[in-house]
Amino acid sequence: MNFFTAGKYYLCNMSRPVILVTNDDGIISPGIRALVEVMQQFGDVPVVAPDSPQSGMGHAITIHDPLRLQKVDVFGDIPAYQCSGTPVDCVKIAIDKILRRKPDLCVSGINHGSNASINVIYSGTMSAAMEAAIDGIPAVGFSLSDFSFDADFEPAKVYIEQIVRNLLNNGIPRDALLNVNFPKLPLEEIKGMKICRQAAAKWVEEFDERRDPNGKNYYWLTGQFVNFDQGEDTDVWALENGYVSIVPVQFDLTHHHAISYINKNWNLHS
Repeated sequence: MNFFTAGKYYLCNMSRPVILVTNDDGIISPGIRALVEVMQQFGDVPVVAPDSPQSGMGHAITIHDPLRLQKVDVFGDIPAYQCSGTPVDCVKIAIDKILRRKPDLCVSGINHGSNASINVIYSGTMSAAMEAAIDGIPAVGFSLSDFSFDADFEPAKVYIEQIVRNLLNNGIPRDALLNVNFPKLPLEEIKGMKICRQAAAKWVEEFDERRDPNGKNYYWLTGQFVNFDQGEDTDVWALENGYVSIVPVQFDLTHHHAISYINKNWNLHS
């Protein structure tokens, strides 16, 4: 099932696809194991993931240190490699050194913790998927609103299967990727899926200042997630009301409305 470009959409040819699996929680996290289990039914599944947790790395890449890449026996017959770099590094090196071609699909996750709203900016999970999308690869990031190591991913797996099947069969607009978040609920309590927009929310942060035994200050970042958006079409609303949220996002950060505003109101020709 190899993807090709048809106009403005990614579509696919009917053969067995290569699905690159990655994450930001590290190659031994329960979330990536759950994702691999679902992906096996759809195609060949190479795994390239960080050798340690990389949450909050955003779209960082490693440029001042060499990367290490090691094959590991984590998923039985599934070829798996751990990388010393960031989630974005994992996607880049997977394409260049492991696959030596573009995969037909890239899936990232399942993240331990929500990546709804503004979290998409900081997320290593979503940045890995976005790196694939930048390279013209259909991509999706999956996250569960549960930070615990023993989080239950079984309900999410049911919906991941539906989403990936739709993605493979029906395609996705070019230059788009999906940010999918699951509520922390039993399967029977999840009401379904909603296509949403990103909520207008942010972290209100502060630094907890402490002192080490040598008398030097150090700081832990703390904060509270604050939702300013009262809309019922957002990812935060969907999750709070028992739905799986699906937000199509893009890597083009142009604020198109601002172009016309600045051209109309700024004096740039004097």
